[in-house]
Amino acid sequence: MKTIIEPFKIKSVEPIRFTTKEERKNILETAGYNPFLINAEDVLIDLLTDSGTSAMSSGQWAGIMRGDESYAGARSFYAFESAVRNITGDKFIIPTHQGRAAEKIIFSTLGGPGKYFVSNTFFDTTRANIEFSGSEGVDLLVEEGKHPEQRAPFKGNMDVAALDSFIRKTGKENIPFVMITITNNSGGGQPVSMQNIREVKEVCKKYGLPLFLDACRFAENAYFIKQREKGFENKSIIEICREMFSYADGSTMSAKKDALVNIGGWLSLNDEELAMKCRNLLIVTEGFPTYGGLAGRDLEAIALGLEEIVDEHYLQYRIRSVEYLGEKILAAGVPIIEPPGGHAIYIDAKRFLPHISADQYPGQSIVCELYVEGGVRAVEIGSVMFGKYDKNGKLIPSVMELVRLAIPRRVYTQSHIDYVAEVVIEAYKNRNYMKGYEITYEAPMLRHFTAKFKPI
Repeated sequence: MKTIIEPFKIKSVEPIRFTTKEERKNILETAGYNPFLINAEDVLIDLLTDSGTSAMSSGQWAGIMRGDESYAGARSFYAFESAVRNITGDKFIIPTHQGRAAEKIIFSTLGGPGKYFVSNTFFDTTRANIEFSGSEGVDLLVEEGKHPEQRAPFKGNMDVAALDSFIRKTGKENIPFVMITITNNSGGGQPVSMQNIREVKEVCKKYGLPLFLDACRFAENAYFIKQREKGFENKSIIEICREMFSYADGSTMSAKKDALVNIGGWLSLNDEELAMKCRNLLIVTEGFPTYGGLAGRDLEAIALGLEEIVDEHYLQYRIRSVEYLGEKILAAGVPIIEPPGGHAIYIDAKRFLPHISADQYPGQSIVCELYVEGGVRAVEIGSVMFGKYDKNGKLIPSVMELVRLAIPRRVYTQSHIDYVAEVVIEAYKNRNYMKGYEITYEAPMLRHFTAKFKPI
């Protein structure tokens, strides 16, 4: 096979500021050893998130100039609505300023004390919005998804038997809906099979429960289905996407991922009464239903991004470029979630730093080391992000301790990725000298964004 090249040409560039190792040590200390609190200009390669960090195409920038900024009924809204409906098939398309706004609206409308929402794995803001409503989020990931070193084609799947059992035990009246996250972000960017989506839908039909998709990376998930699931090898990406959404009763979406834009999202529904309730809340919190907290130019960019994301040449490059990083660091012995996911490489901090216990946050130790070693900003996805405390104040650790290297779309070249691999490998060589961290400040919810630490 020939080299897989970037399916685009670079038309504009943004300079990167270089720092020394000593400068980075001081910057990290000033930031309370939390990469979220480091100024972006002090970061060399930014892998903190793939959300809103994409490089937009010349077509999208041209679309921004065409954006209709009318308050109500803007032409750009109808372009957006048509593009979303072309993929989801849903009747009611509600724009929001980003994914968590869609989550806030749907969970505020359907949640409340005594309610349970079930998923393969909820991500941080999704779970926070569930808990903010007074409800509880329950993760039912398949067993192979809990073992980073184990290879399987669809480690993001939901445990269907566990779902059926949970519904019978909890009572369907206490579960507003079931949600599948595609791809499974907290589970390592791992895909969900079409068969699993169908089986989850059958359980939902059995108990009369709606099924929703957290669709942030729907196109990447579709590409994995095409590559790995029998019967889909000759189907187009858009056909696979439409089938995925056909099993769902609605979706939440952060367009900052697979719509290739810097801001935006949606809530899509098929229930007219529920859509009316959600639109009423949208008006109070986001804006009129035809702009939903977005400028017309943003709606225009999303509509164009949804056309570009289903291009198979782009998805081949996207998935392969992430896989390339995984292969390079795996070859040097760095433990990761295998196989590599769609949007990120996840370092297994438990195996990387077996001498640091969960209550000393091994993932945080790795993200700090990566920044000091090479100016690479990553994010901990472990007991800092998902850990809780019992009634005695003792940490209940996360199931997995991970560090996510999220690759922005169409931003970095192969040489950037080679540099990241070198930094990760160098940090791995230094692992026996790395220490744990303790929290000196934390917020009551979503603490990882603003927490401060000190080395132990």
